[in-house]
Amino acid sequence: MNKLTIKDVDPKGKRVLVRVDFNVPVNEAGEITDDRRIKAALPTINYLAERGAKVILVSHFGRPKGKPNPKFKMDVLARRLQELAGKEVTKVDECIGEGVKQKVAAMKDGDLLLLENARFHKEEEANDRKFAKSLAELADIYVNDAFGTAHRAHASTAGVAEFLQPAVAGFLMEKELEVMGKAITEPERPFVAILGGAKVADKLGVITNLLDKVNTLIIGGGMAYTFLKAKGFEIGQSLLDEERVPFANEMLAKAEAKGVKLLLPQDVVVTDDFKQPTLNKVVDANAIPAELMGVDIGPKTVEEFTTAVSTAKTVIWNGPMGVFEVPEFAKGTEGMAKALAETEATTIVGGGDSAAAVEQLGYAEQMTHISTGGGASLEFLEGIELPGVTALSDK
Repeated sequence: MNKLTIKDVDPKGKRVLVRVDFNVPVNEAGEITDDRRIKAALPTINYLAERGAKVILVSHFGRPKGKPNPKFKMDVLARRLQELAGKEVTKVDECIGEGVKQKVAAMKDGDLLLLENARFHKEEEANDRKFAKSLAELADIYVNDAFGTAHRAHASTAGVAEFLQPAVAGFLMEKELEVMGKAITEPERPFVAILGGAKVADKLGVITNLLDKVNTLIIGGGMAYTFLKAKGFEIGQSLLDEERVPFANEMLAKAEAKGVKLLLPQDVVVTDDFKQPTLNKVVDANAIPAELMGVDIGPKTVEEFTTAVSTAKTVIWNGPMGVFEVPEFAKGTEGMAKALAETEATTIVGGGDSAAAVEQLGYAEQMTHISTGGGASLEFLEGIELPGVTALSDK
């Protein structure tokens, strides 16, 4: 973590533009169903406000496709933030322009102002320099606390830092980089990584990078079947990425050459149709019936994966073990969440579906760290530089 953080600047009396990630899920009625991302930004927001900063918050919300859309206005987020922060939040109906500048000029030290959805402007995702400069003109200091969007080179995540210095990391950004950075560069060993989810294609770089770092790599979820196919197993109607079978073969060989344990499912839960199943049973991974598909890891596999986790000192988990939205096919994911909750190891859950699973099952408190960024944490684990981090001022 060689970047400046908010502890390196004195925000008193300064206008501070804070990029937060308030892209939270809402239901049909427009109510927030999960406010974790708003809560995760509170330490940074409170720290700045308590030290007399004029705190100007900018975020995106949903996918308005570069133009104003009433469905994605930030008002519901302003109300929730006001409840959580316990102080007034002024919401403006634009994110740049004269009207916004006037609102900022009227702010007192410690005030909170939330700008309108940055993605109401197509220039945001295009990282347009003029748009970035307009955002920069609102403030004296830039803080990026949106790890979940750090892998995107957008105007409010990267472009703005060109015009507004110092550009520093907020507490959430700092924690994400430190916890995951330490796990990748100097993990306590044994180091175990668990990868799940549907597609091998999404995790090519992660698998390649982690095989150089871990002692054990566990592969579950839909992507496991491409590896089982590479071993010559019959996988029936299970999810297969035919194109990636040679890659899976290469990784199996690489693991063996490096002395890395690469664990695949020994048994799996199979069904005829994961949306409307009429049967589900457990079979050995090398005996999947031709007409059925694998949808979860089986009990023997849960036991083997749990043993690997229980002896680890560092565990990273990204991606569910099965079709966990369907209760009958969620047991593998539940088993891994329980294993992580019960181990003494440092446990890092890499955002997305695995974070949602841990939260739903009530194990969140037992994890060392749950990342707020699915895509960003994957790219970080892959060893890719994140534009939102690169743009920050070096120490």
